[in-house]
Amino acid sequence: MENNLALKVSHLYHSFPEEGGGKLEVVKDVSFEVKEGEFLSVVGPSGGGKSTLLRIIAGLVKRTSGSVELVSSKIAMVFQNFAIFPWLTVHENIEFGLKMGDVPSKERKSIVREKIKEVGLTGFEDKYPKELSGGMRQRVGIARALAVNPEILLVDEPFSSLDTFTAEKLRSDLLDIWLKYKMSVVMVTHLVEEAVQLSDRILVLSRRPARIKLEVEVPLKRPRERRADEFYAIVDKITREIEQ
Repeated sequence: MENNLALKVSHLYHSFPEEGGGKLEVVKDVSFEVKEGEFLSVVGPSGGGKSTLLRIIAGLVKRTSGSVELVSSKIAMVFQNFAIFPWLTVHENIEFGLKMGDVPSKERKSIVREKIKEVGLTGFEDKYPKELSGGMRQRVGIARALAVNPEILLVDEPFSSLDTFTAEKLRSDLLDIWLKYKMSVVMVTHLVEEAVQLSDRILVLSRRPARIKLEVEVPLKRPRERRADEFYAIVDKITREIEQ
């Protein structure tokens, strides 16, 4: 794999077994690359295999065939449904991955303090998830992913269950974090505007089985003006492709 690549997916196929011995083909011959420090989004029809693709990259779903090459094993994922432990506090949730990695206690505490401040959760360290809003729970998930200092961050529709205002604030925060650390990001979203707002490049997937229909570069300077004609020209182009 080339030195400036963080991730390379080659001829990826995936099928789920069905009752009666058949197979449901979900991902079909998908190939793409992600550069170091690139923000890539994946969009497409609902139920088309976007999240399955992301979970294969994360190693959570075993691919049927094809290959996934990662330049680094330092990979983390932010899930759509928060995926934080209800029996652990904010501090303990963020610390979890560090504990699994045998990071010394003093270093863990320092990292957790930094990430709590970074995602705006100062003062909530000892709260449990049931005491937090949806936006705050997602901040915990983001902080837990960042705590392991990933070089590749996978993000699965992280704002879809949040209200509009909270989602917009978290998009801005995610962009700030990416600009600060410049890790490679692969984000799945069903919101085309969200993809255009955040991404360097966007992959448009077909209906199931998922194949890459279109690849779109987003050359707009950041921060991006969502009311600009250039912004909506890209949104319209992608939307038309998804609807076909």
